Amino acid sequence: MEIGTIDVSPGEFDTGWLEVTGLPTGGAERLPLVVARGELEGPTLWLTGGVHGDEATGIVVAQDVVHEQLTETLCGTLVCVPVVNPAGLRRNARTSYYGDHDPNRYFPDPESDSERPPNTQERIDRRLFEEITDTADWVIDLHTARIDSLPFVIRDRVLYGDRRNSDDAEELSERVGTLAAAFPFPTIREYPAAEYLEENLQRSAAGAALNGAGIPAITVELGGHSVVDEGIRAAAVEGVYRAMANFDMFDDGPPSPPNRTSVGKREISPPVEYDVRRALHPRTETAGLVRHRVKPGDVLSAGDPVADVVTPTGERIDVVEADQDGFVISRNEGLAVFEGDPVASMAVRDDGALVAERS
Repeated sequence: MEIGTIDVSPGEFDTGWLEVTGLPTGGAERLPLVVARGELEGPTLWLTGGVHGDEATGIVVAQDVVHEQLTETLCGTLVCVPVVNPAGLRRNARTSYYGDHDPNRYFPDPESDSERPPNTQERIDRRLFEEITDTADWVIDLHTARIDSLPFVIRDRVLYGDRRNSDDAEELSERVGTLAAAFPFPTIREYPAAEYLEENLQRSAAGAALNGAGIPAITVELGGHSVVDEGIRAAAVEGVYRAMANFDMFDDGPPSPPNRTSVGKREISPPVEYDVRRALHPRTETAGLVRHRVKPGDVLSAGDPVADVVTPTGERIDVVEADQDGFVISRNEGLAVFEGDPVASMAVRDDGALVAERS
């Protein structure tokens, strides 16, 4: 298997680089690669982290999952890109300095034509995507969410139309469900199909792999950004190994994950029994300062108070209420809110289909 500067045969482990674009000062921007290939044949899992440069826990999970000892029991190949956005990591920022835009919205979408020439970030994402689609059987993309967020797994809806029929979409969605279930965190469905396309999520790393290339893929959100949560890290490493075991990628069971800390694993059970989807709700219609009444993990019913909006001197001027049943994923960062701003991210009840026609 050849990827970037790496050429591994069965039973081999190597590290190297994937060059993705030239730099004005000479040389090239390059992504770090780690590849472990087992002696026995099996599927290829791609594990990516650091699409956003300030999402620390995802990067260290990717680092800890792949190591040389994996080749002893591995059936198949694990390809790891711990840092997809080096330009963001260098400045500890979500975006790269190739443009102030989300680098996780520029992966290819075969059903979306554009007359605009690709920008630098788009070229980087395309280069990585070419390598993924050449070899991947499964994709796990590691992220983090807002400060103090619960860890959770995002399950995208599978779209059908020009690229696949509804039966193929159902089968693909079932494989995504198997992948998501390996992690000890709540599984939250992505936005409904129309909103999903409006938000360009079919051009995220997982969305492009899934809906563009037909490769089962998930996004794993590992708590809050900027600092490593060791408990979530430990649980996520075991989650990746469980996923690999589900794909028959180990000849003698998964390996013991690296023990880097005495902090216990943070396994999070779903707070509700019904299916949920992601939603930036509720929103305030009153500008002011927000005083939260809830914390991540709290279960709410429609009409429950979520936050007070107060004046700069502390007088309450509005109460923001949940508009749907669900539970709190995270509270929005910052104190000031304007009209229409969300005050929380919630997982709300979802009765919609997991596959949908793309229109």
